Amino acid sequence: MNTRTLGINGPAVSALGLGMMGMSDLYGPADEAESIATVHAALDAGVTLLDTGDFYGMGHNELLLRDALRSRSRDDAVISVKFGALRDAKGGWGGYDARPEAVKNFLAYSLRRLGTDHIDIYRPARLDPDVPVEETVGAIAEMVQAGLVRHIGLSEVGADSLRRAQAVHPIADLQIEYSLISRGIEDEILPTARELGIGITAYGVLSRGLISGHWSKARQFAAPDFRAISPRFQGDNLDRNLALVDALRGVAEAKGASVAQVAIAWVAAQGQDIVPLVGARRRERLAEALGAQELTLTGDDLSAIEQAVPVGAAAGTRYAESQMHHLDSER
Repeated sequence: MNTRTLGINGPAVSALGLGMMGMSDLYGPADEAESIATVHAALDAGVTLLDTGDFYGMGHNELLLRDALRSRSRDDAVISVKFGALRDAKGGWGGYDARPEAVKNFLAYSLRRLGTDHIDIYRPARLDPDVPVEETVGAIAEMVQAGLVRHIGLSEVGADSLRRAQAVHPIADLQIEYSLISRGIEDEILPTARELGIGITAYGVLSRGLISGHWSKARQFAAPDFRAISPRFQGDNLDRNLALVDALRGVAEAKGASVAQVAIAWVAAQGQDIVPLVGARRRERLAEALGAQELTLTGDDLSAIEQAVPVGAAAGTRYAESQMHHLDSER
């Protein structure tokens, strides 16, 4: 496993990270034993960056990660945790809370659920519209000074918020959606992150399975699965997006690779400061994703990929409208 460093102030991590959300939430039922086996397989393959959130399954994902790491050295993992999203007992959403006192409360619960004395990267899942980013980052900085957090990250914020946050405390990385069909960060956010020395952890590199090469129009959603209301998976949008996947499949076949491997390798090829997160829930999908490391994309390959999936070609927004207004990165 190759390694990359998250920004100029962040930790060295594996060149691919494992996003764990789907093991607990939002993509339909998951098998807990298989999820733990997948985490173990990732660690055995040299994956160190494990991404979770305290609201994934209302704490379940952190408990799952604790169980997966129980037989491993804590030093084997770089644990990244998102916080701030409010849930109810039925899994509903109630906004975001990133007040300084909430930061310390959420952190205390995460440390207990994870069974660790520190979190490697701690980040608000979204900006709280009622709390200046400086206050949130300042509160996490106090936790860094206390030894409970090693590095500060952000998620889905725009260029101005990155600058304001960096003025308070060094930011290791920005976690944000980036894929062949989600390239909005390229205009302003990515150049700003690079100017400030902030790394990128890219989630949604397969657009929640849409451009994995495994999705089909006939596939049924197993509740609860938020893709059932995702605009890119609906009606004519899905037809247009799967046509892009078919075009990409031709490029992948010419490389002797899968569609997913080419899509992941494309993200990784956009810069050494970018670490793709793969959301594999099963060992077979993890093994496929890890195969992306073996791909070397030439200039001709990159041109062919972008001809198959041109900038702006995707149909539909990446979240439903009710969720898009929470994204500082889209303003």
